[in-house]
Amino acid sequence: MSDTNQKCFGKTGGFSIKFNQDYTSLSVVSKQGYRLFSLSSVDRVDEIFCSHDEDTRIAERLFSSSLVAVVTASEPHKLKVCHFKKGTEICNYSYPSDILSVKLNRSRLVVCLVDSIYIHNIRDMRLLHSIKNMSNNPAGLCTLSLSSHLAYPISTTAGELQIFDAGNLTSRLKVKAHDSPLSAMNFSFNGTLLATASEKGTVIRVFCVKNGQKVHEFRRGLKRHVSIGSLNFSICASYVVASSNTETVHIFRIDPKSIEQAERRNCIDNGSTTSNNNEGETDGGDGDKSEDASNIGWGMSFITKAVTAYFPTNVVTDVFSQDRAYATVQLAEAGLRYECVIAKVEKETRLLLACEDGFLYMYDFDDSKGGECKLIRAHDLRLPLHDITEVDIGGNENDTSVLNVKLTASMMPAPGTYAGVLKGRPGDKMSDSDRCRDLCEAVEYPIKSTIPLFDEIQFPPVTPITVE
Repeated sequence: MSDTNQKCFGKTGGFSIKFNQDYTSLSVVSKQGYRLFSLSSVDRVDEIFCSHDEDTRIAERLFSSSLVAVVTASEPHKLKVCHFKKGTEICNYSYPSDILSVKLNRSRLVVCLVDSIYIHNIRDMRLLHSIKNMSNNPAGLCTLSLSSHLAYPISTTAGELQIFDAGNLTSRLKVKAHDSPLSAMNFSFNGTLLATASEKGTVIRVFCVKNGQKVHEFRRGLKRHVSIGSLNFSICASYVVASSNTETVHIFRIDPKSIEQAERRNCIDNGSTTSNNNEGETDGGDGDKSEDASNIGWGMSFITKAVTAYFPTNVVTDVFSQDRAYATVQLAEAGLRYECVIAKVEKETRLLLACEDGFLYMYDFDDSKGGECKLIRAHDLRLPLHDITEVDIGGNENDTSVLNVKLTASMMPAPGTYAGVLKGRPGDKMSDSDRCRDLCEAVEYPIKSTIPLFDEIQFPPVTPITVE
C-alpha cells in the first residue's frame, strides 16, 4: 500500500493484529512486544504467550505450532525464528535492508524486502532462492499459498503481479489484474484462487491460479482511491471479505460455476501476461454501501443511458456487470485498519474483525442469505492477562552480516560441559542437526486442539532433516 493510501488510516491504535494461516489464532503486535491468542470460542479468547521485551514490528505464527517469526523495530533487518513453547530463539537471519513482511506455510518461509524476496526451507531455514531487482515494493506486498504459490507485484505503475512456484522454484505466470498499482492480494485456503485490489480500491478481482483467468469482479463501492486494509478468503473459499478505510466491510460470494468456467479456459503460457483492463472505477459518487443487483430493477436501462452521456460506454457496462456484496458490516468509525476473516468458531461461521485499536470483534454471519452482520462479542486484547509466561527472545545486537545465522545463549551448552565435548563442538556453537531438530519440533502442531499447550505429547518425535 502506498504512502498516500496509508495516510487514510488512523494511527492512534498502536496495534497490528494478524491471524494465522487457518484463522485459529492471532498475534497482537505493539511497541511493548507481541502476544499470541487462540480462538476457540465466541465468549473467550485465550492468551497463550506474551513477550514484553521490545518494540515488535512482525510476529507471524505457523498454524498452531510453536514456531513464530519475529522482527523488531530495533533490528528491522533481522528475522528471528523462535520456539515460544521452549522460550528460545532457534536462529536469526540478517538481510540487506528492512524486512517488510514475512509469510509462512508448512514448507516455506518467505521474507519480503522493498526490492527482493528470500525463500527458505522452513524445516532447516536453508536459503533456497532469492528474487532480486524487483520493482519498488514499499509495503512488502506479497502472499503465499499453502501449496507454496507466491504472488508479488512487478510494476509500480500498473496492477501487474507474478505468480511464482516457491515449492519448485519456478515462475508460473504473470497477470495484469488492474490498471492501477496493487494494494492488496491473497490466495484462497486451497490455493486455487487469488483475490486482488488496486490502490483505487473500488473493484475486487478474483483469478484462477491455474491459468490466470478472471473468475469474478466485485464492486466494493464508487469512491475513488479507497485504501483496502485487508482482503481474505474464507477457509471454504466461498467468500472474500474486504475492509477499507471507510465504515463498511464487504463480503462477496464466490460462484462455483464461475470457477469451473475459468478453469476450462485455455491456460496461459509460462511467463505470459493475461490482461484484465477496464477498472470500471469511476469518479461518480460517494456510495460505499453495496446493493444487490435486484434492487436496481426496471430502472437499469434508464440509469445506463443517463450515465453513458457522461462516461465511456465500456466503463458503464463494466460497472453494472460487476457483482455486489453478499453481506456487509457497518462500522461505527471510519479510518481504522481492520484485519477481517471468515472462520469457524465453535462450529459456527463467524466474521472476525481485528482492529488496530486492540479489539477483536465477532459478528454473526448468515451464509444462507447474507445481509447485514450482527455484532455478538467484542474482546479487549490490549492488556496482558495474568499467569502468562514471559520470555526474552532478544538476539545479538552486533550482528550486521547478511544472511548470517546466530544462536542465542539459551540454545548453547555451557563451555566445557560434558555434552559439548561429546558433540565435538565448542560451547558457543550449535550444530546443524540441533537447529534442524528444534525447527522440526517447533513446526509440529497438536493433532487435537484439546491438548494443553505445554503438554509434552503435543510435539511428537520427528526425524531431523540433515542439512546438505
